Amino acid sequence: QVQLVESGGGLVQPGGSLRLSCAASGSIFSISAMGWYRQTPGKERELVATITRGASTNYADSVKGRFTISRDNAKNNVYLQMNSLKPEDTAVYYCNARARITYSGGYIDYWGQGTQVTVSS
Repeated sequence: QVQLVESGGGLVQPGGSLRLSCAASGSIFSISAMGWYRQTPGKERELVATITRGASTNYADSVKGRFTISRDNAKNNVYLQMNSLKPEDTAVYYCNARARITYSGGYIDYWGQGTQVTVSS
């Protein structure tokens, strides 16, 4: 199994910054894409940013120019630097990893437990 543990959430004022971290551990053979998603009450989970093993990135339009995703392949970690935060960024942020646990196995999506980010004055 694969476990993902997020950290770095909290309360920040509008215009402030936060850095989220996610560490993947367990019986990991390889990880392809990793990413961050977010969800607010009553809404579906939405993509924030993804990054491939080769460091190709994809961002939601709402965060382009403000958020930066990065990863450390050696440590199976993924990060999300969030700058110029807005109240509408308030959500529970979830880490995702597409991983396989054996050479012949297929890739499966794994999720962290989520970390709350609140942007408010």
